[in-house]
Amino acid sequence: MAAASLAACHKKKPAPAPTPTTTTFNEDSARRAQAYADSVRRAQERARFVADSIDRANRDRASRLAAARTALTAPIFFDYDMAEIRDDARATLESKLPILTANPDIRLRIAGHTDSRGSDEYNLALGSRRAASVKAFLSERGVDGSRMEIVSFGKERPTCTEEEESCWSRNRRAEFELTAGGQNLTLPNSDR
Repeated sequence: MAAASLAACHKKKPAPAPTPTTTTFNEDSARRAQAYADSVRRAQERARFVADSIDRANRDRASRLAAARTALTAPIFFDYDMAEIRDDARATLESKLPILTANPDIRLRIAGHTDSRGSDEYNLALGSRRAASVKAFLSERGVDGSRMEIVSFGKERPTCTEEEESCWSRNRRAEFELTAGGQNLTLPNSDR
């Protein structure tokens, strides 16, 4: 039996060598891979678009906040020996109103100034009248008077020291300083 088994082993043909397999192109897999790559690219483009939009919105908001702060602190000017609000000053003051309304925590110091002509006492009184007329203007339009304080510097703090009308006209002014609430300005509803 052993001999028969041995003989049978010798009669067996060796197993054929495996034939190399060729990969066939699977179009469905390729389409799925391309679709996935396209969806990733679109998602990245959307993310860039959203990030750019947010960046633009933040820059725009920062610009509008800077403009609001500038509007709040913009000075107004007066005619010689006068404390009445001029027409150009009205427009400047009215631009402050929406910002003051949207920010009830803001407190202002209104400083009245004069040119160098006249006595110290007269100019201190005129500067005070100028600051008071600004406060009255804003109060008449809804800004609580307790949010504003007035001070007069008369001719003590000139912006220009030349002795001519172009210089004097720049010194006849009311200046605005934010004393509270200016750190976190809220834009008026139309500017949000």
